[in-house]
Amino acid sequence: MVNPPVKPRLTREQFTEGILKGDRIVLGQAITLVESSLRADQELASALLNSIINQSGHSIRIGITGVPGVGKSTFIESFGNLLTRAGKKIAVLTIDPSSQLTKGSILGDKTRMEELSKNPLAFIRPSASGNALGGVANKTREAMLLCEAAGYEVILIETVGVGQSEVAVKNMVDFFLLLLLAGAGDELQGIKKGIMEMADALVITKADGDNVLHATEAQAEYRHALHLSPPAISGWTPKVVTCSALERTGLDEIWKTITDYTQLTTLNGFFKTNREQQSIGWFNDYFDQLIKSDFKNSATLVKMQTDLSNEVSLQKISPYAAAHQLLQAYHKTLNATKS
Repeated sequence: MVNPPVKPRLTREQFTEGILKGDRIVLGQAITLVESSLRADQELASALLNSIINQSGHSIRIGITGVPGVGKSTFIESFGNLLTRAGKKIAVLTIDPSSQLTKGSILGDKTRMEELSKNPLAFIRPSASGNALGGVANKTREAMLLCEAAGYEVILIETVGVGQSEVAVKNMVDFFLLLLLAGAGDELQGIKKGIMEMADALVITKADGDNVLHATEAQAEYRHALHLSPPAISGWTPKVVTCSALERTGLDEIWKTITDYTQLTTLNGFFKTNREQQSIGWFNDYFDQLIKSDFKNSATLVKMQTDLSNEVSLQKISPYAAAHQLLQAYHKTLNATKS
């Protein structure tokens, strides 16, 4: 049996050309490239991102989160179809939960968004969350930049749900949308309270049938709760709206809310300042990741870290002193590399 010939990997120039032309296949390959942990792929991905950076940033970035069962996928499909009917190109970056045991993920959003996945103006890319905080895949930010360079005007980032840290999503997007259920129970109040102050809009989903009254009551309650929150530095007052993804009601109001926010924050300068601060934050995150990666490339340092951890657990050395010893050893490794 003859193995099929292996296709040569695209060059940076070929990747760049394909992405700027809006080639969906090349875009998918580019996202796979930036998700790769291979050193050669990381170097090519870095060069690719640098070549398209000036063509990115021309979209509205929307983070969408909510408790499991709130209907995020159904909402995104209906909302995405609304936007594409208006002629907008949208990219949906969905984050699937990863198993902590097998490290596998469901990656089923294309199945859950069957209609939208067939839409030529929509690009759906599921990624595994891995161990990343807030249900955000490690390379979601890079994927977002690539989609923007490919001409997508609205980027929707769906998280696993209300998890470890929604700050990760908030620091990646322009507009943060929190989906809520009416009458979900007091057990969710602590979760909601933690992220309500970060949300730019609250959406009460499934406002249809017998649930319309409950949704309207919840809307009034959340509006009252928001009045008690401190004013946002953006100058924006968060809105509370109801919608039904099945009946496609309330979606126009949500889009108008997002465009109103964009106009206001563009005029008062917050939109630009927020983007700049996010970019600096990403730079610092990337640098921290590279330092950790460089550290772990040394088997000697990794062993020393393990040994010191054992000594710390046995209280043979203080965590402070152990950390300094490890840092000094890392400095010696760097100096030895230079010489």
